Amino acid sequence: MATTVLDAGELHLHPYAVAAAAAALVSMYMVWFWALTRGLSGPRMWPLVGSLPSVVLNRARVHDWIVDNLRSTGEAATYQTCILPMPFLARRQGLVTVTCNPRNLEHILRVRFDNYPKGPMWQAAFHDLLGQGIFNSDGETWLLQRKTAALEFTTRTLRQAMARWANRIIKYRLWSILADRCEAAASVDLQDLLLRLTFDNICGLTFGKDPETLSPGLQENPFANAFDSATEATLQRFLFPSFLWRVKKALGVGSERSLRESLATVDQYMTEAIAARKATPSDDLLSRFMKKRDGSGRAFPEDVLQWVALNFVLAGRDTSSVALSWFFWMLMLRRDVERKVVLEIVSVVRETRGDDRRRWTEEPLDFDELDRLVYLKAALAETLRLYPSVPQDSKYVVEDDVLPDGTVVPAGSAVTYSIYSVGRMESIWGKDCAEFRPERWLSADGTRFEPPKDAYRFVAFNGGPRTCLGKDLAYLQMKSIASAVLLRHSVELVPGHKVEQKMSLTLFMKSGLRVHVKPRDLAGYVAAPEDAPQLGAFVIPTTTAAAA
Repeated sequence: MATTVLDAGELHLHPYAVAAAAAALVSMYMVWFWALTRGLSGPRMWPLVGSLPSVVLNRARVHDWIVDNLRSTGEAATYQTCILPMPFLARRQGLVTVTCNPRNLEHILRVRFDNYPKGPMWQAAFHDLLGQGIFNSDGETWLLQRKTAALEFTTRTLRQAMARWANRIIKYRLWSILADRCEAAASVDLQDLLLRLTFDNICGLTFGKDPETLSPGLQENPFANAFDSATEATLQRFLFPSFLWRVKKALGVGSERSLRESLATVDQYMTEAIAARKATPSDDLLSRFMKKRDGSGRAFPEDVLQWVALNFVLAGRDTSSVALSWFFWMLMLRRDVERKVVLEIVSVVRETRGDDRRRWTEEPLDFDELDRLVYLKAALAETLRLYPSVPQDSKYVVEDDVLPDGTVVPAGSAVTYSIYSVGRMESIWGKDCAEFRPERWLSADGTRFEPPKDAYRFVAFNGGPRTCLGKDLAYLQMKSIASAVLLRHSVELVPGHKVEQKMSLTLFMKSGLRVHVKPRDLAGYVAAPEDAPQLGAFVIPTTTAAAA
């Protein structure tokens, strides 16, 4: 039978020929797809859509799902998957390498740092909000800001300024709000309070302007709301192919319209803040950057100053407040650890302020008192090991490379390192990796904080050249807030409240942390110098399902 028919100079394919050709192409694709999946060790893949269905099905527990996938690889703690299984794309743009192997992390973050930048997709998505600020840039642009900021973050005066801002907000606003809730026997979302507090604190430290989002009435603040909305709209760009959000931006619809409107409010607020600092310089970060010069010896222009300020606000607000939320939740589950933390705080203020218990709570702890809280720092570090504020991060591969475990990563592909998984692997932290045990961070005599000798077993503050400059400030802020709350109050989870992870770039609690606030009687922490009794091994419960 003829396969083609000539009619008036046109060529018509016979339906059988079309069907045969289509069947051949499908067969060839399936053979190619089978060969592709044979070489990958990640979750199950489907033709055309790769592992995306698995991601969607597990979106409510994506971080624990990644942990499961990495555990299934044994000590390698690395797997590869494809999100775009198409010929010529699957081994490049469609390939994702996921790892939590400390040797791989060191290779990516330090050894071959220049080969693993944030990459074009990340930078494009965040550019409208963060511009070419320190957290959204690579190369010389990043290096200049990094060197400039490093000079400031190593100064004692900046840490003292952080303590002053935090103590002012704690004394005049946080304590008042907690006392009101305690007296009224009303519940409060502790995560929301912490977000407001750290936002006010980082704004004060960054550009010397306190937006007062943490106030007795918990009123809405236009700048804070716009900043939240802009951040949320920016994150939406990662849920869809990049061309889609670009089209929405051009048309000014959906989340892109919300982003544009929010950024207008943010820009106006920042313009006013920069003008105020130019008129009356202070000791905040913005004023300090105004005195610096770029690589050409010129002062930083206003758009760069705005990028700098917004980058630090984004980094300083969410990370500390999220870590503190998980910290307080862990203390509610581990009252023995809470008692040890309070005993340490009491021992310090008793020594510095005398035996009169009224003096212990007159003022938040000062810089030197906070520096002595070793066990509290260990409990915070243990919280970050299990609940890192940024649970994962991704890098773009510039040149073909081979990771220390032998995994081949081609140029144009992506590498995701799961910080959340690092703390939950027996091969990295031992058989008790699922236990909340602050003592693992202390010296044998319990008097010194000792981080792991292998720095890449704990990357909650990143690693290599991009190690968080604000690490010490973050610990200072968290210790200041935690000690201030615990010295006056205890908190109890509202019965039936579900503690669940929110799937975002930062490990928020999906429904917040609703608690009842109780007054703390410090008399019971004076007579008994011994540690709280041990309750035995405690395995952390899941937070991707209800936890009453």
